Amino acid sequence: MDGGFIYAAATIISGIIAAGIAHFVMGWLRKKAEGTRTQLDDILLRSTEKPLIALILVSSLIISLTAYDVLPPSLQWIMGEAVIHAVYILIGAWFASVLLFNLINTYGRWLAAKTESDFDDRFIPLLEMGAKYLVWFVAFLLILATFRVDVTPFLAGAGIAGLAFALAAQDILGNFLSGAIITIDKPFKIGDRIKFEDFSGDVISVGPRSTRIRTPDSQVVTIPNQKITSNVVVNYAMPDVRMKVRIPISVAYGSDMKRVKEVLLDIAREAGEKTPWVLKEPAPSVYFLEFGESSLNIQLVLWTNNYDNSWNVQDYLNMRIDERFREERIEIPFRQIDIRMRSGEVPLPSKPD
Repeated sequence: MDGGFIYAAATIISGIIAAGIAHFVMGWLRKKAEGTRTQLDDILLRSTEKPLIALILVSSLIISLTAYDVLPPSLQWIMGEAVIHAVYILIGAWFASVLLFNLINTYGRWLAAKTESDFDDRFIPLLEMGAKYLVWFVAFLLILATFRVDVTPFLAGAGIAGLAFALAAQDILGNFLSGAIITIDKPFKIGDRIKFEDFSGDVISVGPRSTRIRTPDSQVVTIPNQKITSNVVVNYAMPDVRMKVRIPISVAYGSDMKRVKEVLLDIAREAGEKTPWVLKEPAPSVYFLEFGESSLNIQLVLWTNNYDNSWNVQDYLNMRIDERFREERIEIPFRQIDIRMRSGEVPLPSKPD
């Protein structure tokens, strides 16, 4: 018995020395791998080192406990075949999960960095976590099979639970899939100004669940991706950042419409020369649209070089229109309602019988 303990201790010590040598060799190989162009050797070495050292130590312990009869009969079950297989399955799962994590982390983030959207950058951590859970789930099933546990009811229960989870999380899954559609279809990109329903603003992020825009009031609006893919979205930045600006104007009945149009075109041309916002081409235009209830309604149409400048353009033009109309004595009317009264007596209603 004493000799068995000595041999067992020597085996464990040998395992510790072998693990130290493996650690030294793996460190040396990692330094060599840093000089190569590919990342694959670095990933393999990083993923292998710790599981390999654990394998050496665990194997030396198993050999010392099984080969030299140092365990009392009441503890012999600890070194049973099923337990040993389960330990090796755990080490293999450790290696596989670390390897998959490093592969996704290195190459997945490398591919995500080449895209303009940040959706894939947010998706990579989810994929890393999912790969780890999958590996450990398979390892758990293998361990159950090693101990001759029937996994069929467990798989059936997991399938029912998965179905229930999918039904409960259908909105989350719908938003997730819609985020993938947005990434592929690219109706807009980060920095574009869009209009969705009653909200307009600049896109600041496209995530797995939602898209966020910053409004001109510097408020952040979060929109579920599923709503975006099922509704109309206006992108002011496509096909380019130019934008048509429409200025509605009303003048009084009896105004000289030819002169009004000339004045408005002069103002628009002046804006193209004196401001950095208004484009000379396409040329501005003026349209006499309708005879209103109290006014003649006109619209001045011109282009700005960037949708961000639309308010600046409107402010400049409205100021100049007010100044020029005063100089030209062109009247901008108030709304007027004519009320006519009939003369004569109004008969009173008769009393009921």
